[in-house]
Amino acid sequence: MSPTPKSVKIAIFGWTLVISLTQKGRGDFHINGDSKPVKVILVLLDGAGDRSYEALGWRTPLQAADTPNMDRMAAIGGNGLLHAGKLGECLPSETAHYLLWGYPRESFPGRGLLEAVGYGVPFDDADVLVLAHLAGILWEGRVPCLALSRKAVAQEDIDLETLYRDLDPFELNGIRIELHHTGGNDAILVLKGKCSPFISDSDPMTIGMPLAMVKPLEESPEPELSAVTAEVLNRYIFYCRGKLSNHPINKKRAASELPTADFLVTQRAGRRSPQKPFEMVWGMRGRLIASGAIYAGLASELGMKFDFSRDSKDPGNDLRGRIEAALEDNIHGFIHVHTKAPDEAGHRGDPIGKAKILTELDRGLEPLVKTLEGGGRIIAALTADHSTPCSPPLIHSGEPVPLVIAGPTVRRDMVDHFDELSAANGCLGLLRGNELMLYLLNASDRSSLLGHRLGGGNRAFFPLDYDPLTARSP
Repeated sequence: MSPTPKSVKIAIFGWTLVISLTQKGRGDFHINGDSKPVKVILVLLDGAGDRSYEALGWRTPLQAADTPNMDRMAAIGGNGLLHAGKLGECLPSETAHYLLWGYPRESFPGRGLLEAVGYGVPFDDADVLVLAHLAGILWEGRVPCLALSRKAVAQEDIDLETLYRDLDPFELNGIRIELHHTGGNDAILVLKGKCSPFISDSDPMTIGMPLAMVKPLEESPEPELSAVTAEVLNRYIFYCRGKLSNHPINKKRAASELPTADFLVTQRAGRRSPQKPFEMVWGMRGRLIASGAIYAGLASELGMKFDFSRDSKDPGNDLRGRIEAALEDNIHGFIHVHTKAPDEAGHRGDPIGKAKILTELDRGLEPLVKTLEGGGRIIAALTADHSTPCSPPLIHSGEPVPLVIAGPTVRRDMVDHFDELSAANGCLGLLRGNELMLYLLNASDRSSLLGHRLGGGNRAFFPLDYDPLTARSP
């Protein structure tokens, strides 16, 4: 039978914190006795950061976009810049999310693992998971070169499902490779046996470049296993090529001098590693609202609730729905709202189109800004995970992205526009790595004084689950 919840009020630094207690001591902070808990909402515009373009009058897409809601949020909050890693580092989304949530890069499990979890691919903890897809190939002499990207192959008139279905499991030197087609031109390889994730990629990800031989990583902590794994994966790639090149689909394309989809290229191997649950790291129940398998995988591995929200042709309305769901949530202390739309616009190489997408997304922010302006008891942050340039050849670039944090405890500065240049004038300065989460913890009055230890551990948050001291009978 569940214990009856009780509440106590504690005055700390001028705030009245109402703590709901159960037998385990769990609870949520409430600002000034408000019936709703202090809630942190982080809205992330994936790849929103960018460079300056002549087509936009040497402005970035964010500067050129019509963003009244973003600007209103900037005007009532504190602004700054953010880089989840090191300045100049070109981070992929999954790594950027992992780092800005305050996790160390050494324990990152790899995108292959995250997508496998997100797609529900069966595997064992010791298995190695590798992303794979069919690449469009043209030959330069005896060297196969990338002619069509993963997405471009998917847009060609090719029966990809038939090609993937014809690739059988492969076994060599004690390693078994199983292919799981997850849809479109995407697959995941499950490597079983004595194998290692510390291997390089075969996909150059740059049109015109030759495919790469898989190598053991120089810094591999498992050099022998890495060497065997790389050798087996190379043999598997050529095994697949032998089957695919003789397929009627590719023979027809070769006869028409079109790029053939007869090479399976690989990248971003990973393996499950121990992860500390998000709530244990930050003292807040976490929720992630997004589309995409990697976000489902991240949420699952870190113990966060995941809500899949399908993308439509109206990204602004999609974002509005996700934000409204976050505002209505009275269970989770931290809610991460994600949209992939700016990143996809950047990859299309159209800065004017990216500015239009950002204008559409701005409409979706209206409920959040109205709640903040109306005195809603939330801490809200708006930022990006990385910059996605509209100009090649970089896939992502290493410039910092704008950040605004708003709420009743946040300093206000003089910035009134949300973009990469304006944000640099704000009071937050430049935040890196786990500093964003530390700042959000501080803004929501959950921070613990450094060196103050309750419950047997050093925690960034004020813990509510420590064992209370009780009177004992003599």
